[in-house]
Amino acid sequence: MQKREMWGSRTGFVMAAVGSAIGLGNIWRFPYMVYDNGGGAFLVPYFAAMIIAGIPFMILEFGLGKKFIGSAPKVFSSISKKWEWLGWWQVMVSFIITTYYAVVVAWSLNYFILAFFQGWGTAPKDFFFTKFLAVTKSPLHLGGVQPEIIIATAAAWFLTIFAVFTGVKSGIERTNKIFMPLLFLLVFIFIGRGLMLPGAVDGLNWLFTPDFSAILDGKVWADAFGQIFYSLSIGFAIMLSYASYLPEESDISNNACMTVFINCGFSVISGIMIFSVLGYMAQQQGVPISKIATSGVGLAFITLPTAINLMPAPIFFGTLFFLALSVAGLSSMISLNEVVVAALMEKMNISRKKAALIFCTVGFVISIAFTTGGGLLLLDIVDHFINNFGVLLGGVIEIIFVAWFCRIDDLRAYINSSSEIKIGSLWSISIRFVAPAMLFFMLVSNFVGDVSKNYGGYSTAATLAFGWSTLFVCIAFAAVCSRQNHAFALIVNTNKNFLKRR
Repeated sequence: MQKREMWGSRTGFVMAAVGSAIGLGNIWRFPYMVYDNGGGAFLVPYFAAMIIAGIPFMILEFGLGKKFIGSAPKVFSSISKKWEWLGWWQVMVSFIITTYYAVVVAWSLNYFILAFFQGWGTAPKDFFFTKFLAVTKSPLHLGGVQPEIIIATAAAWFLTIFAVFTGVKSGIERTNKIFMPLLFLLVFIFIGRGLMLPGAVDGLNWLFTPDFSAILDGKVWADAFGQIFYSLSIGFAIMLSYASYLPEESDISNNACMTVFINCGFSVISGIMIFSVLGYMAQQQGVPISKIATSGVGLAFITLPTAINLMPAPIFFGTLFFLALSVAGLSSMISLNEVVVAALMEKMNISRKKAALIFCTVGFVISIAFTTGGGLLLLDIVDHFINNFGVLLGGVIEIIFVAWFCRIDDLRAYINSSSEIKIGSLWSISIRFVAPAMLFFMLVSNFVGDVSKNYGGYSTAATLAFGWSTLFVCIAFAAVCSRQNHAFALIVNTNKNFLKRR
Protein backbone atom coordinates (compact mmCIF):
# COMPACT_ATOMS: atom_id res chain seq x y z
CA MET A 1 0.00 0.00 0.00
CA GLN A 2 1.48 3.33 -1.07
CA LYS A 3 1.81 6.03 1.56
CA ARG A 4 -0.75 8.75 0.91
CA GLU A 5 0.59 12.15 -0.06
CA MET A 6 -0.28 15.32 1.84
CA TRP A 7 -0.32 19.03 1.05
CA GLY A 8 2.81 20.75 2.29
CA SER A 9 0.99 23.79 3.66
CA ARG A 10 -2.44 25.33 4.08
CA THR A 11 -1.51 28.02 1.57
CA GLY A 12 -0.59 25.37 -0.96
CA PHE A 13 -3.94 23.61 -0.59
CA VAL A 14 -5.96 26.82 -0.83
CA MET A 15 -3.97 27.93 -3.89
CA ALA A 16 -4.62 24.55 -5.54
CA ALA A 17 -8.35 24.65 -4.70
CA VAL A 18 -8.59 28.23 -5.94
CA GLY A 19 -6.65 27.26 -9.05
CA SER A 20 -9.24 24.59 -9.77
CA ALA A 21 -12.19 26.92 -9.16
CA ILE A 22 -10.78 29.83 -11.16
CA GLY A 23 -10.92 28.89 -14.80
CA LEU A 24 -11.84 30.18 -18.22
CA GLY A 25 -15.49 30.57 -17.20
CA ASN A 26 -14.60 33.20 -14.58
CA ILE A 27 -13.07 35.36 -17.27
CA TRP A 28 -15.50 34.96 -20.17
CA ARG A 29 -18.78 33.79 -18.59
CA PHE A 30 -19.26 35.67 -15.32
CA PRO A 31 -18.96 39.24 -16.72
CA TYR A 32 -21.60 38.54 -19.35
CA MET A 33 -23.87 36.85 -16.79
CA VAL A 34 -23.77 40.03 -14.68
CA TYR A 35 -24.40 42.24 -17.72
CA ASP A 36 -27.25 40.06 -19.01
CA ASN A 37 -29.03 39.59 -15.66
CA GLY A 38 -29.60 43.01 -14.19
CA GLY A 39 -26.07 44.40 -13.90
CA GLY A 40 -25.18 45.21 -10.32
CA ALA A 41 -28.52 43.78 -9.18
CA PHE A 42 -27.29 40.31 -10.28
CA LEU A 43 -24.70 40.46 -7.51
CA VAL A 44 -27.51 40.21 -4.94
CA PRO A 45 -28.67 36.69 -5.97
CA TYR A 46 -25.07 35.79 -6.85
CA PHE A 47 -23.70 36.47 -3.38
CA ALA A 48 -26.85 34.99 -1.83
CA ALA A 49 -26.20 31.81 -3.81
CA MET A 50 -22.58 31.89 -2.69
CA ILE A 51 -23.57 32.01 1.00
CA ILE A 52 -26.54 29.64 1.08
CA ALA A 53 -25.35 27.08 -1.48
CA GLY A 54 -21.74 27.60 -2.62
CA ILE A 55 -20.06 27.68 0.77
CA PRO A 56 -22.20 24.88 2.30
CA PHE A 57 -21.55 22.59 -0.69
CA MET A 58 -17.82 23.36 -0.59
CA ILE A 59 -17.72 22.57 3.14
CA LEU A 60 -19.58 19.33 2.42
CA GLU A 61 -17.06 18.20 -0.21
CA PHE A 62 -14.04 19.21 1.87
CA GLY A 63 -15.53 17.30 4.81
CA LEU A 64 -16.22 14.16 2.78
CA GLY A 65 -12.80 14.15 1.14
CA LYS A 66 -10.93 14.68 4.40
CA LYS A 67 -13.00 12.16 6.37
CA PHE A 68 -12.91 9.27 3.91
CA ILE A 69 -9.43 10.02 2.49
CA GLY A 70 -9.70 9.03 -1.13
CA SER A 71 -10.81 9.83 -4.65
CA ALA A 72 -14.52 10.18 -5.40
CA PRO A 73 -15.15 6.43 -5.97
CA LYS A 74 -13.48 5.56 -2.67
CA VAL A 75 -15.35 8.30 -0.79
CA PHE A 76 -18.76 7.04 -1.89
CA SER A 77 -17.88 3.35 -1.61
CA SER A 78 -16.66 4.03 1.95
CA ILE A 79 -20.15 5.26 2.76
CA SER A 80 -21.85 2.43 0.84
CA LYS A 81 -20.46 -0.02 -1.70
CA LYS A 82 -23.66 0.41 -3.70
CA TRP A 83 -22.80 4.07 -4.31
CA GLU A 84 -19.31 3.69 -5.76
CA TRP A 85 -20.80 4.21 -9.21
CA LEU A 86 -21.50 7.87 -8.35
CA GLY A 87 -17.79 8.48 -7.85
CA TRP A 88 -16.98 6.88 -11.20
CA TRP A 89 -19.68 8.96 -12.86
CA GLN A 90 -17.96 12.10 -11.59
CA VAL A 91 -14.53 10.81 -12.62
CA MET A 92 -15.76 10.12 -16.15
CA VAL A 93 -17.33 13.58 -16.33
CA SER A 94 -13.98 15.14 -15.35
CA PHE A 95 -12.19 12.95 -17.90
CA ILE A 96 -14.46 14.07 -20.74
CA ILE A 97 -14.17 17.73 -19.76
CA THR A 98 -10.37 17.43 -19.74
CA THR A 99 -10.26 16.08 -23.29
CA TYR A 100 -11.82 19.22 -24.77
CA TYR A 101 -10.69 21.70 -22.11
CA ALA A 102 -7.11 20.93 -23.16
CA VAL A 103 -7.94 22.17 -26.66
CA VAL A 104 -9.41 25.45 -25.40
CA VAL A 105 -6.23 25.94 -23.36
CA ALA A 106 -4.34 25.25 -26.57
CA TRP A 107 -6.25 28.05 -28.30
CA SER A 108 -5.18 30.39 -25.51
CA LEU A 109 -1.54 29.33 -25.83
CA ASN A 110 -1.68 29.89 -29.60
CA TYR A 111 -3.24 33.32 -29.18
CA PHE A 112 -0.60 34.25 -26.60
CA ILE A 113 2.01 33.74 -29.33
CA LEU A 114 -0.15 35.47 -31.96
CA ALA A 115 -0.50 38.49 -29.67
CA PHE A 116 3.17 39.38 -30.12
CA PHE A 117 2.48 40.37 -33.73
CA GLN A 118 -1.33 40.61 -33.79
CA GLY A 119 -1.46 37.46 -35.85
CA TRP A 120 -5.26 37.48 -35.93
CA GLY A 121 -5.09 40.42 -38.35
CA THR A 122 -7.70 43.12 -38.87
CA ALA A 123 -10.65 40.70 -39.00
CA PRO A 124 -10.37 38.52 -35.86
CA LYS A 125 -13.74 36.82 -36.47
CA ASP A 126 -12.80 35.58 -39.95
CA PHE A 127 -9.35 34.54 -38.72
CA PHE A 128 -10.71 32.55 -35.77
CA PHE A 129 -13.39 30.59 -37.61
CA THR A 130 -11.88 30.28 -41.09
CA LYS A 131 -8.10 30.23 -40.83
CA PHE A 132 -7.34 29.23 -37.23
CA LEU A 133 -10.07 26.62 -36.64
CA ALA A 134 -11.12 25.97 -40.25
CA VAL A 135 -14.62 25.23 -38.95
CA THR A 136 -16.66 22.76 -41.00
CA LYS A 137 -20.41 23.00 -41.59
CA SER A 138 -21.33 20.09 -39.33
CA PRO A 139 -19.91 18.27 -36.28
CA LEU A 140 -20.49 15.06 -38.24
CA HIS A 141 -17.84 16.27 -40.70
CA LEU A 142 -14.63 16.65 -38.69
CA GLY A 143 -12.31 17.61 -41.54
CA GLY A 144 -8.55 17.78 -41.05
CA VAL A 145 -6.45 18.30 -37.93
CA GLN A 146 -5.08 21.82 -37.39
CA PRO A 147 -1.31 21.39 -36.83
CA GLU A 148 -0.74 24.43 -34.58
CA ILE A 149 -3.69 23.47 -32.38
CA ILE A 150 -2.65 19.85 -31.93
CA ILE A 151 0.89 20.94 -31.04
CA ALA A 152 -0.42 23.38 -28.43
CA THR A 153 -2.82 20.70 -27.15
CA ALA A 154 0.11 18.35 -26.65
CA ALA A 155 1.89 21.16 -24.77
CA ALA A 156 -1.15 21.70 -22.53
CA TRP A 157 -1.31 17.99 -21.72
CA PHE A 158 2.43 17.87 -21.02
CA LEU A 159 2.42 20.90 -18.72
CA THR A 160 -0.53 19.74 -16.65
CA ILE A 161 0.35 16.06 -16.51
CA PHE A 162 3.89 16.98 -15.45
CA ALA A 163 2.43 18.81 -12.44
CA VAL A 164 0.30 15.78 -11.53
CA PHE A 165 3.09 13.33 -12.42
CA THR A 166 5.50 14.85 -9.89
CA GLY A 167 3.07 14.58 -6.97
CA VAL A 168 0.70 16.57 -4.80
CA LYS A 169 3.28 18.57 -2.88
CA SER A 170 6.09 18.78 -5.43
CA GLY A 171 3.91 19.17 -8.51
CA ILE A 172 0.34 20.38 -8.00
CA GLU A 173 1.01 22.54 -4.94
CA ARG A 174 4.22 24.08 -6.25
CA THR A 175 2.69 24.84 -9.65
CA ASN A 176 -0.37 26.56 -8.19
CA LYS A 177 1.79 28.60 -5.81
CA ILE A 178 3.30 30.08 -8.97
CA PHE A 179 0.23 30.15 -11.20
CA MET A 180 -2.25 31.82 -8.83
CA PRO A 181 -0.13 34.84 -7.77
CA LEU A 182 0.95 35.21 -11.41
CA LEU A 183 -2.67 35.15 -12.60
CA PHE A 184 -3.78 37.82 -10.12
CA LEU A 185 -0.72 39.95 -10.95
CA LEU A 186 -1.42 39.79 -14.69
CA VAL A 187 -5.09 40.68 -14.22
CA PHE A 188 -4.34 43.60 -11.89
CA ILE A 189 -1.74 45.00 -14.31
CA PHE A 190 -4.27 44.71 -17.12
CA ILE A 191 -6.94 46.45 -15.04
CA GLY A 192 -4.56 49.19 -13.93
CA ARG A 193 -3.81 50.10 -17.52
CA GLY A 194 -7.29 49.36 -18.85
CA LEU A 195 -9.06 51.71 -16.44
CA MET A 196 -7.03 54.61 -17.85
CA LEU A 197 -8.47 54.09 -21.33
CA PRO A 198 -11.17 56.51 -22.50
CA GLY A 199 -14.59 54.91 -22.19
CA ALA A 200 -13.50 52.38 -19.55
CA VAL A 201 -15.81 53.90 -16.93
CA ASP A 202 -18.72 53.68 -19.36
CA GLY A 203 -18.05 49.96 -19.65
CA LEU A 204 -18.13 49.53 -15.87
CA ASN A 205 -21.36 51.50 -15.71
CA TRP A 206 -22.89 49.12 -18.23
CA LEU A 207 -21.70 46.18 -16.15
CA PHE A 208 -22.71 47.31 -12.68
CA THR A 209 -25.69 49.64 -13.20
CA PRO A 210 -28.41 47.78 -11.27
CA ASP A 211 -31.77 46.79 -12.67
CA PHE A 212 -33.46 45.77 -9.47
CA SER A 213 -36.53 44.45 -11.27
CA ALA A 214 -34.33 41.53 -12.33
CA ILE A 215 -34.22 40.32 -8.70
CA LEU A 216 -37.87 39.27 -9.06
CA ASP A 217 -37.03 37.13 -12.11
CA GLY A 218 -36.63 33.43 -11.26
CA LYS A 219 -34.30 32.92 -14.24
CA VAL A 220 -31.84 35.40 -12.76
CA TRP A 221 -31.70 33.44 -9.52
CA ALA A 222 -31.27 30.19 -11.41
CA ASP A 223 -28.41 31.74 -13.42
CA ALA A 224 -26.78 32.97 -10.20
CA PHE A 225 -26.93 29.52 -8.60
CA GLY A 226 -25.71 27.97 -11.83
CA GLN A 227 -22.73 30.31 -12.04
CA ILE A 228 -21.78 29.57 -8.43
CA PHE A 229 -22.14 25.83 -8.92
CA TYR A 230 -20.13 25.60 -12.14
CA SER A 231 -17.38 28.05 -11.19
CA LEU A 232 -16.56 26.44 -7.84
CA SER A 233 -15.69 23.02 -9.33
CA ILE A 234 -18.12 21.27 -6.99
CA GLY A 235 -20.10 18.18 -7.91
CA PHE A 236 -17.54 16.49 -10.14
CA ALA A 237 -14.95 15.01 -7.78
CA ILE A 238 -12.25 17.69 -7.82
CA MET A 239 -12.70 19.04 -4.31
CA LEU A 240 -13.24 15.54 -2.91
CA SER A 241 -9.85 14.48 -4.30
CA TYR A 242 -8.03 17.63 -3.22
CA ALA A 243 -9.46 17.50 0.32
CA SER A 244 -8.35 13.88 0.70
CA TYR A 245 -4.74 15.10 0.85
CA LEU A 246 -5.40 17.41 3.82
CA PRO A 247 -3.51 16.69 7.05
CA GLU A 248 -5.66 15.56 9.97
CA GLU A 249 -5.50 18.90 11.80
CA SER A 250 -6.62 20.98 8.78
CA ASP A 251 -9.47 23.45 9.19
CA ILE A 252 -12.31 22.48 6.86
CA SER A 253 -14.72 25.41 7.14
CA ASN A 254 -12.06 28.13 6.95
CA ASN A 255 -10.43 26.57 3.90
CA ALA A 256 -13.79 26.22 2.18
CA CYS A 257 -14.76 29.84 2.87
CA MET A 258 -11.40 31.14 1.68
CA THR A 259 -11.65 29.15 -1.55
CA VAL A 260 -15.16 30.40 -2.32
CA PHE A 261 -14.43 34.05 -1.44
CA ILE A 262 -11.25 34.18 -3.52
CA ASN A 263 -12.96 32.54 -6.51
CA CYS A 264 -15.96 34.88 -6.40
CA GLY A 265 -13.73 37.90 -5.86
CA PHE A 266 -11.71 36.96 -8.92
CA SER A 267 -14.93 36.74 -10.95
CA VAL A 268 -15.83 40.32 -10.04
CA ILE A 269 -12.28 41.44 -10.87
CA SER A 270 -12.55 39.70 -14.24
CA GLY A 271 -15.75 41.64 -14.92
CA ILE A 272 -13.90 44.90 -14.32
CA MET A 273 -11.08 43.80 -16.62
CA ILE A 274 -13.34 42.75 -19.49
CA PHE A 275 -15.86 45.59 -19.43
CA SER A 276 -13.28 48.33 -19.08
CA VAL A 277 -11.92 47.12 -22.43
CA LEU A 278 -15.39 46.78 -23.97
CA GLY A 279 -16.20 50.34 -22.89
CA TYR A 280 -13.09 51.60 -24.67
CA MET A 281 -13.90 49.52 -27.75
CA ALA A 282 -17.46 50.86 -27.89
CA GLN A 283 -16.24 54.46 -27.71
CA GLN A 284 -13.65 53.91 -30.43
CA GLN A 285 -16.18 52.32 -32.78
CA GLY A 286 -19.04 54.64 -31.84
CA VAL A 287 -21.44 51.82 -30.99
CA PRO A 288 -23.26 50.90 -27.75
CA ILE A 289 -21.68 48.23 -25.56
CA SER A 290 -24.78 46.08 -26.00
CA LYS A 291 -23.72 45.57 -29.62
CA ILE A 292 -20.34 44.09 -28.73
CA ALA A 293 -20.81 42.40 -25.33
CA THR A 294 -20.77 38.63 -25.85
CA SER A 295 -20.12 35.51 -23.81
CA GLY A 296 -18.01 32.40 -24.31
CA VAL A 297 -15.26 31.79 -26.83
CA GLY A 298 -16.50 34.69 -28.97
CA LEU A 299 -15.63 37.14 -26.21
CA ALA A 300 -12.13 35.75 -25.68
CA PHE A 301 -11.06 35.01 -29.23
CA ILE A 302 -13.03 37.51 -31.34
CA THR A 303 -14.28 40.49 -29.32
CA LEU A 304 -11.14 40.96 -27.19
CA PRO A 305 -8.68 40.65 -30.12
CA THR A 306 -10.80 43.24 -31.97
CA ALA A 307 -10.59 45.53 -28.94
CA ILE A 308 -6.85 44.89 -28.56
CA ASN A 309 -6.31 46.01 -32.16
CA LEU A 310 -7.76 49.41 -31.22
CA MET A 311 -5.65 49.88 -28.08
CA PRO A 312 -2.59 52.10 -27.83
CA ALA A 313 -0.32 49.19 -26.83
CA PRO A 314 -1.79 46.09 -28.51
CA ILE A 315 1.17 43.79 -27.85
CA PHE A 316 1.12 44.66 -24.13
CA PHE A 317 -2.62 44.08 -23.75
CA GLY A 318 -2.72 41.04 -26.02
CA THR A 319 0.10 39.06 -24.46
CA LEU A 320 -1.06 39.98 -20.95
CA PHE A 321 -4.65 38.87 -21.54
CA PHE A 322 -3.89 35.58 -23.27
CA LEU A 323 -1.15 34.68 -20.81
CA ALA A 324 -3.67 35.19 -18.01
CA LEU A 325 -6.23 33.12 -19.91
CA SER A 326 -3.67 30.33 -20.42
CA VAL A 327 -2.65 30.28 -16.75
CA ALA A 328 -6.30 30.15 -15.61
CA GLY A 329 -6.97 27.27 -18.00
CA LEU A 330 -3.86 25.29 -17.05
CA SER A 331 -4.56 25.54 -13.30
CA SER A 332 -8.08 24.16 -13.79
CA MET A 333 -6.87 21.43 -16.11
CA ILE A 334 -4.39 20.26 -13.46
CA SER A 335 -7.25 19.66 -11.04
CA LEU A 336 -9.26 17.74 -13.65
CA ASN A 337 -6.23 15.55 -14.32
CA GLU A 338 -5.79 14.82 -10.63
CA VAL A 339 -9.38 13.56 -10.32
CA VAL A 340 -8.76 10.82 -12.89
CA VAL A 341 -5.20 9.99 -11.85
CA ALA A 342 -6.17 9.64 -8.17
CA ALA A 343 -9.02 7.29 -9.07
CA LEU A 344 -6.80 5.16 -11.34
CA MET A 345 -4.11 4.90 -8.65
CA GLU A 346 -6.58 3.54 -6.13
CA LYS A 347 -8.52 1.30 -8.52
CA MET A 348 -5.55 -0.25 -10.29
CA ASN A 349 -3.16 -0.07 -7.30
CA ILE A 350 -0.45 1.49 -9.45
CA SER A 351 1.98 4.37 -9.02
CA ARG A 352 1.11 7.99 -9.70
CA LYS A 353 3.52 8.10 -12.62
CA LYS A 354 1.96 5.09 -14.34
CA ALA A 355 -1.58 6.36 -13.76
CA ALA A 356 -0.64 9.77 -15.17
CA LEU A 357 0.96 8.19 -18.23
CA ILE A 358 -2.08 6.02 -18.97
CA PHE A 359 -4.48 8.92 -18.55
CA CYS A 360 -2.39 11.35 -20.58
CA THR A 361 -2.06 8.92 -23.49
CA VAL A 362 -5.76 8.08 -23.70
CA GLY A 363 -6.85 11.65 -23.04
CA PHE A 364 -4.58 13.16 -25.69
CA VAL A 365 -5.75 10.69 -28.33
CA ILE A 366 -9.39 11.66 -27.68
CA SER A 367 -8.45 15.36 -27.68
CA ILE A 368 -7.31 15.06 -31.30
CA ALA A 369 -10.95 14.99 -32.42
CA PHE A 370 -11.42 18.49 -30.98
CA THR A 371 -8.42 19.84 -32.94
CA THR A 372 -10.11 19.14 -36.28
CA GLY A 373 -12.23 21.48 -38.39
CA GLY A 374 -15.37 20.14 -36.76
CA GLY A 375 -13.77 20.35 -33.32
CA LEU A 376 -15.47 23.59 -32.24
CA LEU A 377 -18.92 22.24 -33.09
CA LEU A 378 -18.16 18.92 -31.45
CA LEU A 379 -16.83 20.73 -28.37
CA ASP A 380 -19.94 22.91 -28.19
CA ILE A 381 -22.27 19.89 -28.09
CA VAL A 382 -20.21 17.80 -25.67
CA ASP A 383 -19.64 20.76 -23.34
CA HIS A 384 -23.34 21.60 -23.26
CA PHE A 385 -24.45 18.08 -22.40
CA ILE A 386 -21.65 17.23 -19.99
CA ASN A 387 -22.12 20.47 -18.02
CA ASN A 388 -25.91 20.71 -18.11
CA PHE A 389 -26.48 17.04 -17.35
CA GLY A 390 -23.22 15.27 -16.45
CA VAL A 391 -21.93 17.74 -13.87
CA LEU A 392 -25.35 18.83 -12.68
CA LEU A 393 -26.76 15.32 -12.26
CA GLY A 394 -23.66 14.19 -10.36
CA GLY A 395 -23.98 17.17 -8.01
CA VAL A 396 -27.72 16.68 -7.45
CA ILE A 397 -27.38 12.98 -6.67
CA GLU A 398 -24.37 13.55 -4.42
CA ILE A 399 -26.01 16.20 -2.30
CA ILE A 400 -29.32 14.31 -2.02
CA PHE A 401 -27.54 11.06 -1.15
CA VAL A 402 -25.38 12.61 1.57
CA ALA A 403 -28.07 14.90 2.97
CA TRP A 404 -30.96 12.44 3.04
CA PHE A 405 -29.50 8.93 3.18
CA CYS A 406 -26.43 9.47 5.36
CA ARG A 407 -25.92 10.71 8.90
CA ILE A 408 -25.52 14.36 8.02
CA ASP A 409 -25.35 15.38 11.68
CA ASP A 410 -22.37 13.06 12.23
CA LEU A 411 -20.59 14.65 9.27
CA ARG A 412 -21.38 18.10 10.63
CA ALA A 413 -19.90 17.11 14.00
CA TYR A 414 -16.76 15.83 12.25
CA ILE A 415 -16.37 19.08 10.31
CA ASN A 416 -16.84 21.16 13.47
CA SER A 417 -14.24 19.10 15.33
CA SER A 418 -11.48 20.57 13.15
CA SER A 419 -12.93 23.96 12.21
CA GLU A 420 -12.78 27.39 13.80
CA ILE A 421 -16.02 28.38 12.07
CA LYS A 422 -18.69 26.06 13.44
CA ILE A 423 -21.56 25.10 11.16
CA GLY A 424 -25.02 24.62 12.60
CA SER A 425 -28.54 23.69 11.59
CA LEU A 426 -28.61 26.35 8.83
CA TRP A 427 -25.89 24.41 7.03
CA SER A 428 -27.96 21.24 7.23
CA ILE A 429 -31.04 23.09 5.94
CA SER A 430 -29.09 24.42 2.98
CA ILE A 431 -27.64 21.00 2.14
CA ARG A 432 -30.98 19.25 2.52
CA PHE A 433 -33.36 21.75 0.95
CA VAL A 434 -31.99 24.90 -0.69
CA ALA A 435 -29.06 23.59 -2.75
CA PRO A 436 -30.73 20.40 -4.05
CA ALA A 437 -33.95 22.28 -4.89
CA MET A 438 -32.11 24.83 -7.04
CA LEU A 439 -29.91 22.22 -8.70
CA PHE A 440 -32.90 19.98 -9.42
CA PHE A 441 -34.79 22.94 -10.90
CA MET A 442 -31.86 23.69 -13.20
CA LEU A 443 -31.58 20.03 -14.21
CA VAL A 444 -35.28 19.72 -15.08
CA SER A 445 -35.24 23.04 -16.97
CA ASN A 446 -32.24 21.91 -19.01
CA PHE A 447 -33.85 18.55 -19.77
CA VAL A 448 -37.15 20.06 -20.88
CA GLY A 449 -35.31 22.56 -23.08
CA ASP A 450 -33.15 19.95 -24.80
CA VAL A 451 -35.95 17.44 -25.30
CA SER A 452 -38.30 20.03 -26.81
CA LYS A 453 -35.69 21.41 -29.22
CA ASN A 454 -32.25 20.27 -30.37
CA TYR A 455 -29.49 22.27 -28.70
CA GLY A 456 -27.94 25.00 -30.84
CA GLY A 457 -29.92 24.09 -33.92
CA TYR A 458 -27.78 20.97 -34.46
CA SER A 459 -29.25 17.95 -36.20
CA THR A 460 -30.81 15.13 -34.22
CA ALA A 461 -28.04 12.82 -35.43
CA ALA A 462 -25.36 15.19 -34.07
CA THR A 463 -26.99 15.65 -30.65
CA LEU A 464 -27.52 11.89 -30.33
CA ALA A 465 -24.00 11.04 -31.48
CA PHE A 466 -22.10 13.57 -29.38
CA GLY A 467 -24.55 14.73 -26.71
CA TRP A 468 -26.90 12.11 -25.33
CA SER A 469 -24.44 9.31 -26.15
CA THR A 470 -21.79 11.05 -24.04
CA LEU A 471 -24.06 10.74 -21.04
CA PHE A 472 -24.67 7.07 -21.86
CA VAL A 473 -20.90 6.50 -21.90
CA CYS A 474 -20.68 8.03 -18.41
CA ILE A 475 -23.44 5.71 -17.16
CA ALA A 476 -21.85 2.62 -18.72
CA PHE A 477 -18.39 3.50 -17.43
CA ALA A 478 -19.68 4.10 -13.90
CA ALA A 479 -21.59 0.82 -13.88
CA VAL A 480 -18.69 -1.25 -15.17
CA CYS A 481 -16.08 0.27 -12.84
CA SER A 482 -18.22 -0.03 -9.72
CA ARG A 483 -19.08 -3.69 -10.37
CA GLN A 484 -15.75 -4.96 -11.66
CA ASN A 485 -13.68 -4.29 -8.56
CA HIS A 486 -10.69 -6.29 -9.78
CA ALA A 487 -10.89 -5.67 -13.51
CA PHE A 488 -8.24 -2.96 -13.68
CA ALA A 489 -5.89 -4.78 -11.34
CA LEU A 490 -6.27 -7.95 -13.44
CA ILE A 491 -5.34 -6.08 -16.62
CA VAL A 492 -2.27 -4.55 -14.98
CA ASN A 493 -1.12 -7.87 -13.51
CA THR A 494 -1.66 -9.61 -16.86
CA ASN A 495 0.52 -7.03 -18.60
CA LYS A 496 3.20 -7.44 -15.94
CA ASN A 497 3.20 -11.22 -16.35
CA PHE A 498 3.34 -10.89 -20.12
CA LEU A 499 6.37 -8.63 -19.84
CA LYS A 500 8.05 -11.08 -17.51
CA ARG A 501 7.45 -13.95 -19.97
CA ARG A 502 8.96 -11.85 -22.73
